[in-house]
Amino acid sequence: MNSQTTPRLIMSARDARRLEALIASPSAAGNETAELLGEEIARAELREPQDMPPDVVTMNSSVTVLDESTGAERTVRVVYPNETGGADSVSVLAPVGAALLGLRTGDAIDWPMPGDRTVRLRVTGVLYQPEAAGLPE
Repeated sequence: MNSQTTPRLIMSARDARRLEALIASPSAAGNETAELLGEEIARAELREPQDMPPDVVTMNSSVTVLDESTGAERTVRVVYPNETGGADSVSVLAPVGAALLGLRTGDAIDWPMPGDRTVRLRVTGVLYQPEAAGLPE
């Protein structure tokens, strides 16, 4: 990824701590997306949950995302791997989930996908963010 396709990231310090523990766990060993997520956490600006702008994708946020390579738009909720199951839930250890975390509405990122392809994903809206709703986690 180059600087043209890597927007500035903002992450909740709480999310970063939990995700670093997840990435270090045996279940994430050898997971290429987990490694990329670790790199994204390392370059992100960390903020306390109460200081998160409401248009940033955090854990458990519901967002609309546009796949600029296909024109398809969908709504997803970025969740921890053990919370997947709903039709719109996407694991933070899946390529799309890892790509979205820390982006703001309007941001786009080029992200590697299975099959040696890259997609350009753009956040078109943050519909729900736990921090903006004032919910403790």
